[in-house]
Amino acid sequence: MSDIQNKIHEEIESARAACDATGSSSQECAAAWDAVEELQAEASHQRDKGPVKSSFEKYCDTNPEADECRVYDT
Repeated sequence: MSDIQNKIHEEIESARAACDATGSSSQECAAAWDAVEELQAEASHQRDKGPVKSSFEKYCDTNPEADECRVYDT
């Protein structure tokens, strides 16, 4: 599980505890679930960005004429 998924899980547990302690209509409960929503939104944005490029891919993006970056069609 990724770091952000672990953090989401921790925040969900924290939100449940806050709601159990203060009631489901309290400001503390709402704030705790807001924190969960923000983390879930960030996780979604990270997935939308796509995979992270390797150093080699970045090199080839900036140096497409380099011999090691050439791609041959067969």
